Amino acid sequence: MQTIDSPAHILQTIFGYDSFRHNQKEIIDQVLDGKDALVLMPTGGGKSLCYQVPALCLPGVTVVVSPLIALMKDQVDALVLSGVKAAFLNSTQSSSEQAYLSDQLKNNELKLIYVAPERLVGQDKQFLQFLKTIPVSLFAIDEAHCISQWGHDFRPEYRVLGELKGTFPDTPIIALTATADGLTKKDILLQLNLKAPKVFENSFNRPNIFYTVKPKRGHYEELVDYLEAHKNDSGIIYCLSRAATEKLAEDLVEDGFQAAAYHAGLEKNLRDERQDLFLKDEIKIMVATIAFGMGINKSNVRFVIHVDLPKNIEGYYQETGRAGRDGLNSDALLFFGAGDVIKLKSFAQVEGNEEQTKILLKKLDKMVQFCETKRCRRKYLLNYFGETASDNCGSCDVCLGSRTLVDATLIAQKFLSAVARMNEKFGAGYIIDVLRGSNSEKIRAEHKKLTVYGIGKDLSKDEWHHYAKELLYEDYLQQSNGEYPVLQLTEKSKAVLFRAEKAFLNEPAKQVIVKEPIIYQQHAYEKELFENLKKLRNQIAHEENIPAYIIFSDSSLLDLSTYLPLKRSDLPNISGFGAFKIVRYGNAFLEMVQDYCIEQKIATRMDLKGPQKRKPPRIVKEKETDTKKLSYEQYQKGNSIEAIAEARGLSPATIESHLSFYIHQGKLSLDEFVKHPHQELIKKAAEKHGRLSLRILKDNLPDNISYGSIRMVLNSLPAD
Repeated sequence: MQTIDSPAHILQTIFGYDSFRHNQKEIIDQVLDGKDALVLMPTGGGKSLCYQVPALCLPGVTVVVSPLIALMKDQVDALVLSGVKAAFLNSTQSSSEQAYLSDQLKNNELKLIYVAPERLVGQDKQFLQFLKTIPVSLFAIDEAHCISQWGHDFRPEYRVLGELKGTFPDTPIIALTATADGLTKKDILLQLNLKAPKVFENSFNRPNIFYTVKPKRGHYEELVDYLEAHKNDSGIIYCLSRAATEKLAEDLVEDGFQAAAYHAGLEKNLRDERQDLFLKDEIKIMVATIAFGMGINKSNVRFVIHVDLPKNIEGYYQETGRAGRDGLNSDALLFFGAGDVIKLKSFAQVEGNEEQTKILLKKLDKMVQFCETKRCRRKYLLNYFGETASDNCGSCDVCLGSRTLVDATLIAQKFLSAVARMNEKFGAGYIIDVLRGSNSEKIRAEHKKLTVYGIGKDLSKDEWHHYAKELLYEDYLQQSNGEYPVLQLTEKSKAVLFRAEKAFLNEPAKQVIVKEPIIYQQHAYEKELFENLKKLRNQIAHEENIPAYIIFSDSSLLDLSTYLPLKRSDLPNISGFGAFKIVRYGNAFLEMVQDYCIEQKIATRMDLKGPQKRKPPRIVKEKETDTKKLSYEQYQKGNSIEAIAEARGLSPATIESHLSFYIHQGKLSLDEFVKHPHQELIKKAAEKHGRLSLRILKDNLPDNISYGSIRMVLNSLPAD
């Protein structure tokens, strides 16, 4: 396919990165060759660049199908802040805003347009027919697992996307997802009707995430201890029910945490407000159902905690993947209790669809196995997705836990004896209650007379549950099938009970809470500077009313506080500092680094970055086009903007945008179009909020000031 720029140049000047990661380059080349692709890449692995870079290399528009408005807005805000002409089209916009976007698309003035699947193919396919009249270079389908009924987040509206290939047979399609097992992957390819696609699979490993599973019993105190140790960090806590999110959020607020609940039952305005506060770091902890899911691209989420068991590995993996998107160390903590399993088994029943019920129950069983495994949790996750891994990852609770084999023969004999004396008809919970001498009414009278009643008071319930799992894992016990499984003896257990064989089991792991999160960096970094840079970023974000991480990620600030750039020419070598962001924010961050280095009497460390490889950033100037020239000529003949728009079949807003180009060229006077008081208001807004987003300026100006007036005033101003 014809391209207008190289991928490497786009990556450097727009996004501020030196090189592609993983197989991004191969994926981009596949798309630029006009071929279809399915991309499986972990959350935070750089999926978006796989279609955003080609979009800026190709001459037409790229249509991105996205399931949530929040996701579209987030992506578009980030692109606009990097100087990319992008927009989203959805039901929240007025008819005039939608007409303006349509005109921009007609005039090839947008590089990316984000739409929901129902917008793309719904409403008698009006939008699809409209797209046939403009140059569409690429379709990108994000969260592609939503198209499969075997996926963990099936959305029926995604099924209509199968029609795309028939309508646009020569336009490449790239489908992207962070989570898909083998069955889901095949279904995505089948449903989308892709033409000879190439499947790109990256490692599902997220090496910066530390996985931990803890017993759910009495979990609130442990949760509070953890949050106290991470009070300055942002995180998400997932609950199974709406009521649970509200109760937990209330409890955390009472205990002094900045927390709020989020679920689908809340008013949309309240959901949007809370999400916005979380994205801006004004709420540190979001307690949510999985309704708070796709589209959360906040890069500095340091922990994801599940206080209820997820339904499947795919959902768990995707939710935990929202932590540490910036590559810095983060935690995935899960509180596991058997009660959740019973609850989720009932949820897995799909009426009239035995096959799907069976698949959902199997997925739940795999989730339970993850929680109960005595081997590396990372290995378990990677094996689930068909990937090999070493036996010890060094960054999960199993691999780092202080687990040592001890002679647990007496403990095993007590437990196995209780199973035998109760005729192998009870589960672990009941047996433990008998061993500990519980006075609960549920304990049968005859069991209170057994010799094993009360002989296990020396161990806590959690310790007994640990040893019960060890006995199962080491085949001293087996579990019956059915909804309410009971424990049964094995040949191995009989040897311990009747033939004096010893039983060696792992001791319960003793968890140590790390008070200070450790950030691993190749070189030492200046912690005080790092914290000050975060404060500066938050201040700018607050002034511009956008999430802080969209300005720069934590990893970009870590680069600044590690390599200490002192010259403006150093900034292109800092991760995330693209051309537009250097123009807009470079001085503020550079001055803070300079002041710190002077105060601390330390020199730059840019030499550790190696030689500078980039050319100075090139800002692409707006060019004159035939359609702009025609509007200008018509205006010079004395025609009004409204008359030109009617004659040309375009909106007045589009004609205004054409004429604003000639204001910038000095061929037209701004005073002909915009009153002086309005000019002053727009200039002040531009000083405060910057010039890259017309929408942000419009939101902060009186309603009677149009987008056209804003554009004209901006084009009259000298370059930054």
